[in-house]
Amino acid sequence: MWVMANDKLPAKTSTSRDIDAFLKRAAKLPTLVQTKGRLIFAIDATLSRQPTWNRATEIQSDMFEVAHAIGGLAVQLVFFRGSGEFHASEWTASAKVLAGRMRDVTCRSGFTQLRRVLAHAAAEARQTKVGALVYIGDCFEEDADSVAAEAANLALLGVPAFMFHEGDDPRAAAMFRDVARLTKGVYARFDAGAAKQLRELLMAAAIYATGGAVALRAHAEKKGGHVLRLSQALDHK
Repeated sequence: MWVMANDKLPAKTSTSRDIDAFLKRAAKLPTLVQTKGRLIFAIDATLSRQPTWNRATEIQSDMFEVAHAIGGLAVQLVFFRGSGEFHASEWTASAKVLAGRMRDVTCRSGFTQLRRVLAHAAAEARQTKVGALVYIGDCFEEDADSVAAEAANLALLGVPAFMFHEGDDPRAAAMFRDVARLTKGVYARFDAGAAKQLRELLMAAAIYATGGAVALRAHAEKKGGHVLRLSQALDHK
């Protein structure tokens, strides 16, 4: 609430020092125009997903950090939950903004909407260049043919899907692998509670979205392990 001095102007005005400090802080913040890469970050937010959602909220800032040195990253958060509830945020180049959006979300029971995620990603890619789609989920409850058709549409737009599968549900594994194959993306499984593994997978996807296969290969050669295997899988597409 402003305290008015003369019904028009605030009682306290900013000093030149305040303005300089504000401009310096603003200069350090990335903007959408300055970012080189764009990544759609889609997560299944149905009821069973709350622990993984919380982990992803805490580690998502690493995607921005690792991409900063090679051009910067803009991320759009996409999630579904409940009875047909589907949300897509505005693009942001701020880890703090993305974390705030994620902390406002609670998971609710419902069915998977992978087909809708793929259709949305294709619609975004028709409007602006999208470097990659990341999808995190643990199950699949839809018609496989319709999902495969949407994956094929996304492939025509040159957007690879990084399908990160938590757990070992066989139907989900089969569909996620198929989406990765159709889009020339990659499938990777991670264990429940494996925050370190999920962090490395998300960082790899961010690097690819920003710098492409060459940047990911250089990163993977340093990290080794499953990140190297992920990079090698993309190289063979």
